[in-house]
Amino acid sequence: MSWASNTPLVRGFARRKAAAQFNLINGFIYSQIIGVVVETGLLEFLSDGIHSLEEVAGHCGLSHHAADRLLRAARSLELVESPVAGGWSLGVAGAPLSSNEGAKAMARHRDMIYRDITDLLDLLRDDRRSPTRLSNFWSYAAQDEAEPNSASDYSALMAATQPMVAEQIVHRYGFGRHSKMLDIGGGSGAFAAAVAEVAPQLDIGIFDLPEVMPSTAERLAALGLEERITAHPGSFITDALPSGYDLITLNRILHDHDDPIVTALLAKIQASLPANGRLLIIEPMAETRGAEPMGDGYFGLYLWAMRSGRPRSLKEYRQMLKNAGFSRSKEIKTSQPLITKAIVADK
Repeated sequence: MSWASNTPLVRGFARRKAAAQFNLINGFIYSQIIGVVVETGLLEFLSDGIHSLEEVAGHCGLSHHAADRLLRAARSLELVESPVAGGWSLGVAGAPLSSNEGAKAMARHRDMIYRDITDLLDLLRDDRRSPTRLSNFWSYAAQDEAEPNSASDYSALMAATQPMVAEQIVHRYGFGRHSKMLDIGGGSGAFAAAVAEVAPQLDIGIFDLPEVMPSTAERLAALGLEERITAHPGSFITDALPSGYDLITLNRILHDHDDPIVTALLAKIQASLPANGRLLIIEPMAETRGAEPMGDGYFGLYLWAMRSGRPRSLKEYRQMLKNAGFSRSKEIKTSQPLITKAIVADK
């Protein structure tokens, strides 16, 4: 590397490789900077123009020295910028983040996964035996150990992050070809509401755990959809699925569960669908070109800490669908496969 750094023709390449290695090692610090900027509401505060260091310090509840250190760190990530001496405003990365509620929700959620993976080697050696913050938070994966508000808190997180997922599929699949759609595990109601907007003639149902349904009803009522969308309380692991739906959707559900549960659920769905029925799977997947760290990196360890599920590739899902009795399946291309991919399967 020292030879490359001192050779004019390859010096630029060597420097970029060195910077990439540094960023890879220190990504945790960068994400913590983003988290603090989100938690303090600094992005929203700077969205109306240029503010002084004193104003930023007052807003964040920090000393001038601490606020200056935070602003300089955030500027290095292009979250903020200083267009005039002593003045601070949103940067090229901070501007879009300020209005991205899903990304900000994930930034706030980072503390839980970070605490669980503080000692990653210990977490791996534990082999998913001991409870974690994520397993206690995520009521679907640990209902017997769930914290009192975990179902509603998780539904709120899903609702905040759902729009960026929904926009990847609602205009790329013809929901209007169906008469009735059942969203399994769709307790936040956000995806069902997004589909209801593009397919106004479609009857929609949501099937999710009983403890999730009160918050679902509140969200649907706030959107004026309580008469349009039917809530079906139940567990897809132990209960029969509601019948009469010719489209069933699984939106970020399968990767949260281990293979035996997924295999059983796919077979249950296949049996419940009518002759012309379809299953639509929507979730981030492993081995996605250009997004490999998101699949096996982020989600691989997130789900390990959650003690349930694993990221799967498109190829794996298509084989599982075939094993479950579906006649054929195909990928539906999304504009941002890093956020989600999609598969439709015919009975």
